[in-house]
Amino acid sequence: MKCILMMGTFDSKGKEFEYLYRELLRREVKILTMDTGIFEPEVQFEISVTSDEVAGAAGERICHLREKQDRGYAMRIMCQGAKSICRQLYRENKINGVISMGGGGGTSIAASAMQALPIGFPKVCVTTLASGDTREYVGTKDIVLYPSIVDLCGINRFSRQIISRAAGAVCGMAQMDPQEEREEKPVVFLSMFGNSTPCVEQCVKLLEKDYSPLVFHATGGGGRTMEELIREGYCNACLDITTTEWADELCGGILSAGPERLDGPAAAGIPHVIVPGCLDMVNFGSSQTVPEKYRKAGRLFYEWNPMVTLMRTNRQENEKLGEILAQKANASKAPTAFLFPLKGLSILDGRGEVFCDWETDEVLFQAIERNLKKEIPVYRVDANINDPEFSKRCVEVLKSIME
Repeated sequence: MKCILMMGTFDSKGKEFEYLYRELLRREVKILTMDTGIFEPEVQFEISVTSDEVAGAAGERICHLREKQDRGYAMRIMCQGAKSICRQLYRENKINGVISMGGGGGTSIAASAMQALPIGFPKVCVTTLASGDTREYVGTKDIVLYPSIVDLCGINRFSRQIISRAAGAVCGMAQMDPQEEREEKPVVFLSMFGNSTPCVEQCVKLLEKDYSPLVFHATGGGGRTMEELIREGYCNACLDITTTEWADELCGGILSAGPERLDGPAAAGIPHVIVPGCLDMVNFGSSQTVPEKYRKAGRLFYEWNPMVTLMRTNRQENEKLGEILAQKANASKAPTAFLFPLKGLSILDGRGEVFCDWETDEVLFQAIERNLKKEIPVYRVDANINDPEFSKRCVEVLKSIME
């Protein structure tokens, strides 16, 4: 019989969790319960892990949290404790899925704990926050956020349906054991963007006979996920075609993957081929969201679609980006190499296209070379990033440093 962990704030959402508990029972699963609330629980079912045990896992006592009356501190403690216990239950093979419900506080604790669980493990959270910016809650994991539609305040015609189906969802996930496929081919991670898609698709075709290529969309979350999975040992090499997220990190764009982007391969000690793909652009939302300082400076913009505005990087930014990429590569003790597409870093940087400025690209290339350790090879390819010959050269270099 599969076991589902039901976790949440049993002090403030007692009625809702009572209903969820009954719905889980209907599906004939074993249930473990974990209370992440601060005050006395208002539920009738047995609590497997009490709130004091959750606080204790983070080195605190629930009575101290109640006395302190510091919501922020209490939240941090319960997040830390819940994460530790979830990780332990998983390692001991005591749970097959986890479900929670909550508003802002409950979702923060539940999501933090779920992020400690591996990809593929069933994780469902019914939340009032599912329709907003969910990046902080999902992180780099496959957490299913189920919109509550109405606030989680009692059982009504809407919440009854939502909670019941969420219970069915996590139980269904837990029942479906994935077929284990023995992966014998070396795994290669690639980074892709709309403006580098032809390049990556060609690389995948060239790799798939002897390797297992996995592609990540370089939209901030994609880069963070790729970096985390590299650190966790899921791949044998990285063909980093699209490092555009660093332009967003530097210039305040919306698709930054954070300052640790490009650190994963060095930390994992795997071969890393780096291309400054799509570093000719910074991503913003609709045109109205572009920072005023860039509009006043008369920068070059391109509307990729009504919700995405691209800004061409300039020489000063490329100088800094080159330094950053070189520093990241220098930190690696594993085989590393750079490839430069001399006829454009993206579709828009191709000959005659709106962002075409190969002199500015050259500033980037020279900054990388100037700051790079001499033993790291650089290959200049007289082609656009999306030309077949560039993809072919990328794969050739990757294979050579993997040998």
